[in-house]
Amino acid sequence: MQEPRIAVAVVTMGNRPAEVDALLESVAKQDVPPARIVIVGNGCRLPEFARRLSLPGEVTVLETDENLGCPGGRNVALARLREYGDTDVVVELDDDGLLVDADVLRRVRDHFAADPRLGIVGFRIADENGETQRRHVPRAGNADPLRGGYVTGFLGGGHAFRMAMLNEIGDWPAEFFFAHEETDLAWRAADAGWKILYAPELLLQHPKTSPARHAIYYRVTARNRVWLVRRRLPLPLIPVHLGVWIAVTLLRTRSLGGLRAWFGGFLEGLREPAGERRPMRWRTVWRLTRLGRPPVL
Repeated sequence: MQEPRIAVAVVTMGNRPAEVDALLESVAKQDVPPARIVIVGNGCRLPEFARRLSLPGEVTVLETDENLGCPGGRNVALARLREYGDTDVVVELDDDGLLVDADVLRRVRDHFAADPRLGIVGFRIADENGETQRRHVPRAGNADPLRGGYVTGFLGGGHAFRMAMLNEIGDWPAEFFFAHEETDLAWRAADAGWKILYAPELLLQHPKTSPARHAIYYRVTARNRVWLVRRRLPLPLIPVHLGVWIAVTLLRTRSLGGLRAWFGGFLEGLREPAGERRPMRWRTVWRLTRLGRPPVL
């Protein structure tokens, strides 16, 4: 097995300095250190990171003039890693996460070394009490968060990508800004024949949160869902997927204002350009279905 070279990427808006310090300290304690660490200040200045912490490997601090959203900020890190040309696997971590165990990067390395068609490894996300929220389990239904295996998606808060996969399928959809960017990338990876592994032994401790804490949540979630299916699903499945999620939204959403924002975003997704249309093949639909999550859910 050839051992892949690992980099770690963290994107932050500069409003969680203590959390970022703790995360980077947990990276520094890994028994297999990363060869590179890239920290992106997403629309903010981060001069202190270059000198405050003693970190392994080469540390690069980048700053953007504006907030590019989570996927856009991560693309900045990926672009710099490509320029260096010496990274095989990139581990992307939320800036308020924490690697509790010291062997996470070693386990990531071993997973990718063992299978050349493994494209994505998703971490388990749990709060300080060890609880994993239902939305953080990449399986349909009331799935056990401790059951690993091949899945159809991954968690944005903690995951690892093979750079060769990204070079083939492309990076994050930056225009999404927030919400459903993981699904767009996962569907492209699956359609290209790459495997997605959920590895619950790779733990990222993360505070319990609700995605609705973001002011743009309802509108952008709806808009991006429409963009997602317009870009990636065969035509017959588009109305099925959207019909399912209209029903789910009506059942789940208790806020009238939230519903208004959601349907406003839905209409925006229909009106605005969705980007390149590259629908998945029907054999990919079948593959995702056999893995437990058909792309209409």
